[in-house]
Amino acid sequence: MALGTAQAGDATTVPVPPRRRRVPGWARGVLWAVGIIAVLSTASYLTGVNTLTSTNTAQTALRLALPILLAALGGLWAERAGVINIGLEGMMILGTWGAAWGAYHGGPWLGLLAAMVFGALGGLLHAVATVTFNVNHIVSGVAINLLGLGIAKYLSTLIFQPLSGNPRQSPTVPVFDTYSATFLSDWLRDLENQQRVGISDAAGLVDGLVTGVSPLTIIAILLVPVSYLVLWRTRFGLRLRSVGENPVAAESLGVNVYAYKYVGVLFSGALAGMGGAALVLLQGGGGYLENQTNGRGYIGLAAMIFGNWRPGGLLGGAALFGYADGLQLAGGGKAVLALLYGAVLLLVVVVVVQLIRRQWIAAALGVVGAGILYWIYWSNDSLPGDLIPYTAHVVTLIVLAAASQRLRPPKADGARYRRGEGD
Repeated sequence: MALGTAQAGDATTVPVPPRRRRVPGWARGVLWAVGIIAVLSTASYLTGVNTLTSTNTAQTALRLALPILLAALGGLWAERAGVINIGLEGMMILGTWGAAWGAYHGGPWLGLLAAMVFGALGGLLHAVATVTFNVNHIVSGVAINLLGLGIAKYLSTLIFQPLSGNPRQSPTVPVFDTYSATFLSDWLRDLENQQRVGISDAAGLVDGLVTGVSPLTIIAILLVPVSYLVLWRTRFGLRLRSVGENPVAAESLGVNVYAYKYVGVLFSGALAGMGGAALVLLQGGGGYLENQTNGRGYIGLAAMIFGNWRPGGLLGGAALFGYADGLQLAGGGKAVLALLYGAVLLLVVVVVVQLIRRQWIAAALGVVGAGILYWIYWSNDSLPGDLIPYTAHVVTLIVLAAASQRLRPPKADGARYRRGEGD
């Protein structure tokens, strides 16, 4: 039988369409990174705002992306086990308090461990409510958020107020040391100072990623491939994901559904607690502060959804939101306006691609979006100061709206389950 055909009976053959070769995920990630650097470089050149690709912006973005990344990984572990974790924000809050308490008594490593324990306790409470008692996952998550905030306030008043004199913050605690790849950083800094279009922009962004890096930063980034390998390349991960896709079928194959759901949510809480620790134990932190998370647990959940419940995708989402947050701190209103110009350029590319694919409606929506963003850029010299701190939140809404058509959550995510219900 010839290649590309299938035999039907003894006399006829039916042509089989060739299978499309999928581009590996890592290759798509590299292509996206190159494309985004090209867009930022072009926007920086055309607007004259060098902050878009500066070392300072990249450093700030990396620091702000870490809590979002860790919260997103926490959401991934829970939801791949079939449990919606809206309570990431509350678990992060518990993590911030635990990190400050542990670091005050034993240094940053003890602070990190305490943050994971406090976050995991929040995850345990969520698992008891949703897995054992079948409480609605959204209701339980909201309750965890409120409870985490209340517990942190109570403990701060009880323990930190006698030490700092302020019930809303802890005394200053030690943070992780930072390290730099000195020779590489010096070379990249020279390239950045040469102001070559494209080359200097890429050098500035990369320099920010290899300068002033803490051990917690390295751990958080390594957790992305580790999560992928565990969840997609091990028997344990296959069973945990099967629980999130079809718990009745998993139970029929001898999988302890309750145990795997508990493990997923406990890991979720510990990772969210690590996200809280990143706010306390990195340079620029140095202690617990009330409302320190500022909604980053919710943004982490959005990054996970943007990444389509995949580790590589949520890494891109966390980088995007962290960059938007870091840019407004490093460059202010003019830098955010320049980012809008870069978004216009990106939308132009998207429109061209949609036209090639003959996706007329998507192309028309892209044209409308690009027109609105360009009008905002053209009609303003700088954005109002009251709006700038919400840059990351606005980006979250826009990105989720754009990505909503391609999302594929686990099939049993949020579904109630009782042992033996499939018999």
